[in-house]
Amino acid sequence: QVNLTRFSLFFPEKREFFLESRGTFDFGSAAGGIAGGGPRGGRGGGGLFGGGDVPTVFFSRRIGLEGGQTVPILGGGRLTGKVGDFSVGALNIQTDDALSAEALATNFTVFRVKRDVLRRSRIGGIFTGRSISTKGPGSNQVFGLDAAFSFYENVNLNGYYARSQTPGMTGEDASYQAAFNYTGDIYRFQLDHLLVGDHFNPEVGFLRRDDFRRTYTQAQYRPRPSLRAVRQFTFGSSLDYIETVAGVLETRIAQGRFDIEFENSDQLNVDVQESYERLQRPFRIASDVSIPVGAYKFQDYFVSYTLGQQRRASGSFSLQRGEFFDGHITALGYQRSRITVTSQFSFEPGLSINRIELPGGHFTAQLLTSRLTYTLTPRMFFGGLVQYNSGTQSLNANLRLRWEYSPGSELFVVYNDVRDTALRGTPILQNRAFIIKFTKLFRF
Repeated sequence: QVNLTRFSLFFPEKREFFLESRGTFDFGSAAGGIAGGGPRGGRGGGGLFGGGDVPTVFFSRRIGLEGGQTVPILGGGRLTGKVGDFSVGALNIQTDDALSAEALATNFTVFRVKRDVLRRSRIGGIFTGRSISTKGPGSNQVFGLDAAFSFYENVNLNGYYARSQTPGMTGEDASYQAAFNYTGDIYRFQLDHLLVGDHFNPEVGFLRRDDFRRTYTQAQYRPRPSLRAVRQFTFGSSLDYIETVAGVLETRIAQGRFDIEFENSDQLNVDVQESYERLQRPFRIASDVSIPVGAYKFQDYFVSYTLGQQRRASGSFSLQRGEFFDGHITALGYQRSRITVTSQFSFEPGLSINRIELPGGHFTAQLLTSRLTYTLTPRMFFGGLVQYNSGTQSLNANLRLRWEYSPGSELFVVYNDVRDTALRGTPILQNRAFIIKFTKLFRF
């Protein structure tokens, strides 16, 4: 991903052990079916902003990773199931010391319980614990309660309250959210209020930003015209208003949007977005380019065209142009693409080019990807991924053969290659790995 923000990116979990039954551990908005919402989510290409503001109380990528470095997992277990109206999930993992990541042996604990109520509603609670806090001596815990209620066909209410305990971080250690969502076919409306305290610290979760109050509202009118080629129009507007808990405005994003969904499943999206950002500290956007402290008001335009998934060649083409803080941005993208060559062979190219021009300097961030999949048999496939990232000046390759030799049991043969393109015209090898992974499912 290309990150043009001052916040961390959110990368999804890929490990099968943590993906299985992960819905049991979802908390808050993730479990309630109401997205955190925001104009940023609709942007393609390189994107101006990344991630969501709603905290993720449990994020399994915190286990086995520290500062981008791998931490050995000694062992652990997961228990999930349903007893009557209750869904229960428990997880306990022990990691080892890792000198390269400056990580000590740590125990991670997660406990989640949910109960179905009414016809399509639920209430629940969660506990997460980390035996050694990243903030200093002592442990870290988070306790939370959440609820989601669905009435009629289109009315949804959800919310949560969570509090963290971290040595040396007392006061302003809570977070809560309340959201209303009406999802009719012609009319849609959303209202969401979120607070994250300055000391709210979910160390077994993901927190994009803290010390803020966020109010978000969105309204849409989605008529279905009597036109042969058009299935539905969407006229929408939204406002994202974020201030510190003390009341100082940090972010304001207003967006107007127009979408067309065609009968062939293609989609056209056009929007205009006006943003306000107050920087409390300098923001380094590239290795040699920074944006100074100050308040910035800027506006940009975005257009995208998405080809329907039923086509042999699909994907989303996008163009973004306008102001960016005290400069300008031009972004081109081709995302979520898929080209089906045969019934067994598919190709997924990707492109993101972002040209940033600022008074302090200019640069072009490029991300080129190429993924291919060849299905040998219904239980065996070969996949390859090659990616070039100008931000890290790296060329990465991943080749993988996967064979499910029996239901639930698999053999992986993987080759990884990472090269640095910064110093010479010929990419220099940084690291290389050949990996064989064997799994066996035992049924009792």
